[in-house]
Amino acid sequence: MTISRFHIAAMDCAAEEQLVRMALSDVHGINRIQIDSDRRDVVIDHQSTSDTINASLQSLGLGARHIDDTSEIGPGHESDRERKALIVALVINAGFFIGELTVGLLSGSMGLVADSLDMGADASVYALSLAAVGTVAARKKQLARASGYLQLGLATVGLIEVIRRFVVDVELPDPTSMIVLSSLALVGNIITLVVLHRVRSGEVHLQASWIFTANDIKVNALVITAAIGVALTDSAVPDLLAGAVIFLVVANGARRILSLTR
Repeated sequence: MTISRFHIAAMDCAAEEQLVRMALSDVHGINRIQIDSDRRDVVIDHQSTSDTINASLQSLGLGARHIDDTSEIGPGHESDRERKALIVALVINAGFFIGELTVGLLSGSMGLVADSLDMGADASVYALSLAAVGTVAARKKQLARASGYLQLGLATVGLIEVIRRFVVDVELPDPTSMIVLSSLALVGNIITLVVLHRVRSGEVHLQASWIFTANDIKVNALVITAAIGVALTDSAVPDLLAGAVIFLVVANGARRILSLTR
């Protein structure tokens, strides 16, 4: 048995942590995986070779490198606590996905619609983590592939709608609705991370870190900034630009998932 530590330089969000776990699911001889999101380190208890694991991690393009071999790994996870935390995270993100999507469509804000898709993408990661517990790698990849295609399809439709709104005159989105919903989503993201933070120790499918918070805050802040821009310029362009950026982020995340499940 060997315990090896790897550093994943670009592991910045929950979806990328899930990609790491999926990549390692194809490597034989892995007993346990522990992820330190703050340090972006992955500690692996394995019977394979460090070079084999390193090659799998490097295939993700996230800047993985083998640091050293150690003799320590944290205690095993508490599955009940993990499941409960994931369920809370799933409910919060799914709820805001529906809420932001509804208000975004009613208020005419593509920024809110895109933000809702970002929340939906997070919810799909949590749902995937729950569904994958105790399942074989092949089943996990099937679930991930379905999630990836759904996210990519929605992001594509969103980008097409953004382009259409650039060409065709549309009513201005409601900046107040954008600010209120994005602020509430920000609070939801923080609550999610606080809940997940409690199960960070040990091997969990989705460990929270304040690195993850930064990405969600940036998305929420972008929509709030766009709302202010709409109010100041009396133009829908800031909202459309924010929507386009977020749709592209979601599409890129879906692309990574699909590339790993081939």
